[in-house]
Amino acid sequence: MCNTLIIYSTTDGHTETICRRISNFLNSKNDIKIISLDEATKIDLSSFNKIIIGASIRYGKHSKKLYKFITINKSVLDQKQSIFFSVNVVARKPEKNTPETNPYIKKFLKISNWKPKKIGVFAGRVDYPNYGFFDKYVIKFIMFLTNGPTDTSQSYEFTDWSKVDEFARELT
Repeated sequence: MCNTLIIYSTTDGHTETICRRISNFLNSKNDIKIISLDEATKIDLSSFNKIIIGASIRYGKHSKKLYKFITINKSVLDQKQSIFFSVNVVARKPEKNTPETNPYIKKFLKISNWKPKKIGVFAGRVDYPNYGFFDKYVIKFIMFLTNGPTDTSQSYEFTDWSKVDEFARELT
């Protein structure tokens, strides 16, 4: 039996990278399973002691699939040691980089009506060179409005890896 399940909901892969980094800090790597949200819909969550869900933001929202997953599995999640973290570029700003101050965490908790035992938020990445035309220019516009980087020839990683590591250590 796996003791820990780590589920990621990602658009461009960065949330999965953060999940894998967190798994490096958890005890007994053989007792950890990392899967996508789509894969998680096909397994029995009750066989895990600890469930960690990491989810990214795109265009100001978490995935609809994430909300559906939480709704369907809320009773199991409430019985387990459940952990949630959000990955969003807004968290690059010091005044919005805690669960108490991040607008996406607040919105998620209100809509999902889920109360994870531990909550985290991490700044994400803007990867202009790998975006399609539409995403590239919509995200550039959002970055312009929020005083973020707009040079579409570059990628910008805002993740504070020491913060991710500290969060992961607290889960052991």
